[in-house]
Amino acid sequence: MVCGRAGEWFTAPEGVRTEALPARPGKSEVDPLLAPELVVAGSDADLAAIVLRLLRKEKLATTTVGYVPAEADSAVAALWGIPTDRRRAVELALSGTDRPVPLIRDDAGGVLLGKGVVRNPRGVAYCDDTVALRGEAGSIVVRPDTGGSGLVATVTRGRVLRRKQMFTGRAFQLGGAPAQPVSDGVPYPRPMERWTWYRHTHDLRLVMAAR
Repeated sequence: MVCGRAGEWFTAPEGVRTEALPARPGKSEVDPLLAPELVVAGSDADLAAIVLRLLRKEKLATTTVGYVPAEADSAVAALWGIPTDRRRAVELALSGTDRPVPLIRDDAGGVLLGKGVVRNPRGVAYCDDTVALRGEAGSIVVRPDTGGSGLVATVTRGRVLRRKQMFTGRAFQLGGAPAQPVSDGVPYPRPMERWTWYRHTHDLRLVMAAR
């Protein structure tokens, strides 16, 4: 699946079928193409859109997903050691080994694969049962946990002397003044007074280099 502007540079090896899709493709574009083995070329947001369809169709457990990042600063690639060199990424996506990685969901029906951000939050936040924030912060960043437990949340306080505190758990909840969460580079359509990211019951089978 070659998404958005990735079609301007992606070249598939001989014998590999490709399908051109729009950026952040939806149900009508993705569902007819779902198969046990997929490779996605595009942005983290494009990958998240396709993984969301796997979740909705209950195909996470039976589908392996290779990824060819379109962006050098891909949070998904940085997390899981996927090369951002396009040639190497294609080779890995086609020949690597799939491993289960935590899939993070939100309570608005979306998924988070690389990085979630809330800027200037004000309120109370919990990571599982631990208070992660009471008051104001510069930012909250949530990522899947490479250790496998669920997610990692980093709360940054202070504008001059920045102080970072990390929390690990299965869920992160924020409530307070309206704030606009950003998941994999895509802002939620409106500010939210409450927001939760949490680990899904099934992992994503992501193709990576062997360890």
